[in-house]
Amino acid sequence: MGILTILWEKWVEFRRDFYKITLAAMIAPLMYLIVFGMGIQTSSHGEPYLNFLIPGVVSLTTMNGSFNAIAQNLNVQRLYEKAFDQVMISPTPLWQFIAGQIIGGSLRGLYAGGIILLLTMPIGTGLVFNGWSLLVMFLNGAVFSAIGVVVSFLAKNHADVPRFSNYIIMPMAFLCNTFFSTEKIPGFLGNFVAALPLSQTSHLIRTIASGGAVNYLSILILVIYLAAFSVTASWFIYKKKNL
Repeated sequence: MGILTILWEKWVEFRRDFYKITLAAMIAPLMYLIVFGMGIQTSSHGEPYLNFLIPGVVSLTTMNGSFNAIAQNLNVQRLYEKAFDQVMISPTPLWQFIAGQIIGGSLRGLYAGGIILLLTMPIGTGLVFNGWSLLVMFLNGAVFSAIGVVVSFLAKNHADVPRFSNYIIMPMAFLCNTFFSTEKIPGFLGNFVAALPLSQTSHLIRTIASGGAVNYLSILILVIYLAAFSVTASWFIYKKKNL
């Protein structure tokens, strides 16, 4: 019941800010597609660069949509509105609160990624997006929603969330197999970046879109990331409850 309550809150928020959320999800990815995909005519792995770029942009859009939907709002609720204190004393199990936040953020990211898929359909790239693609987008959103929960508790003030986004999320958006392959990053750094969740998501969606087989190991890695950050988020919340 607690999960449904959180999801209902996210739904009300989504309906209230529908146009703002939709426009925010469209503008930056469209700029990437226009500037890098259409403005710079090139190729990647023997195919039009746009075929490489679109799955990467979809991946980073789900990441940004999910992370921003949770980290900012939850941080404001915790530090300024003090709404989280009401959750702490309510009979709602805290694991349901965490699950609701993660699922709600993931759905927001899935919506943002779906918008990009719809906008790129008329281009006629021949890329295929199916149920596996949606599952990977959902998992990626869940991972970054869980990270958003963790960041909202690490942040000491409202400015800390944008700082984290600038230091961590933005570099990942550009480096993690989105605009160019991680194979071009040398040595240990390349291996490290390739293991990050956004790199795994970009690789998975790109492989599926090209008609390749689903890499179950990459899906398992995303699930492990999700479990790790969910446990971390739970630790922060239960620690606060026991203060």
